[in-house]
Amino acid sequence: MFSQKSVLSLCLLTAVNLTAFSQVKNSFKFDFGTDAVAKGYQAVSPSDYYSKAKGFGFMPNAKISSENRATKDALTSDFCTSNTSFFFTVDIPEGNYDVKVILGDAEGTSSTSVKAECRRLMLEKVETEKGKFVTKNFTVNVRYPEISDSSSVKLKPREKEYLHWDHQLTLEFNGKSPKVCAVEITPALSKIPTVFLAGNSTVVDQAIEPFAAWGQMIPSFFQAGKVVFANHAESGETIKSFTSEKRLEKVMSQIKKGDYFFIEFAHNDQKSGSGLKSQTTYKEYLSSFIKKTREKGATPVLVTSMHRRRFDENGKIINTLEDFPEAMRQVAKDENVALIDLNNMSKTLWETLGLENSKKAFVHYEANSFPNQEKAIHDDTHFSNYGAYQLAKCIVEGIKSNHLGIEKYLNKGFKAYNPAQPDDLNTWDFPVSPLVSVIKPDGN
Repeated sequence: MFSQKSVLSLCLLTAVNLTAFSQVKNSFKFDFGTDAVAKGYQAVSPSDYYSKAKGFGFMPNAKISSENRATKDALTSDFCTSNTSFFFTVDIPEGNYDVKVILGDAEGTSSTSVKAECRRLMLEKVETEKGKFVTKNFTVNVRYPEISDSSSVKLKPREKEYLHWDHQLTLEFNGKSPKVCAVEITPALSKIPTVFLAGNSTVVDQAIEPFAAWGQMIPSFFQAGKVVFANHAESGETIKSFTSEKRLEKVMSQIKKGDYFFIEFAHNDQKSGSGLKSQTTYKEYLSSFIKKTREKGATPVLVTSMHRRRFDENGKIINTLEDFPEAMRQVAKDENVALIDLNNMSKTLWETLGLENSKKAFVHYEANSFPNQEKAIHDDTHFSNYGAYQLAKCIVEGIKSNHLGIEKYLNKGFKAYNPAQPDDLNTWDFPVSPLVSVIKPDGN
């Protein structure tokens, strides 16, 4: 296990460095391993660590190795692997990209999960049999804090180390036996819909374990090349601060006809000192977001905030969000906007899990569960990977029930999800990232 700082320290770039390995403008083809290099590809060996001069490479600290199988196919005759997660990063312009990965081993099996940027789940447990290979694709959003020459998102100090603001695309290869033969990166078609997300720590791409949110899980449920998610949520945000910090301006500078804007706020908005009242200012901000989105030809979608983990003596969830969810429901009705009632679905989910099992959906860990964790963590607001994954499935069901256009881009074979029948805690397994911090995100 290694620290966030040691992994992310190389990611603070001030300019994009496009080097000679670009085969086509903003397109990249990498052949992983130390054997013969496939024609048209850039060789990437285990010792190719990132440098600004090269503009690509592995991040430090992972013990990466290569295996050569001496087959006739140069692209699949060798691969890079590790007994822990490893990260590969590329300097790249802002935009949406289609990523193709070739996974497998001519003489063995493999099991690989892929995350992008800040633990954004793209591929989950891709397994290959001995001697078999698989090509998988996903589409990922890369964003910069800059809006124009004179305007930028007002990042919080911690965000300056985040992998999703750093002028790069970073891929994390994870799993029981990750074996990566090749990676290709090409600009995505501009016409595909982008789903922009706004919210707080319950939505954000959480940078570090053991915290997670639904926004970083949902991309894995959709087809590559058909839709892409751009998660602009950040911990501690209210709908008001999302505006004042120019996060809304950033979204509006990019959103276009055919896109979507999912909006979820309440946890911090209902706190004293937020400057927001549910029936007045909160509603006014929601209406403003809706108006701006529609002016761009995009579709606004309101998402009521999920409940915190607060039970009464009868095992029923206690509402800690006051009437903010109901205020959002009223705005959705008045403005004729699609509503995903995550608040209602989460009530069913938490009550189904019950008082004890619901802890597994939140960040509840005894002391010394992680390095440098001297005290137990009992957090009833922020989610574990399991909890975030279940909430993402709830969002998908909300997309389906509203018959949003992106419904048709769900992965084939996606099974209907009922929050009253969540994934079995005893069999659910998920690839954990090596970036760990026991510091709780903003918001509670």
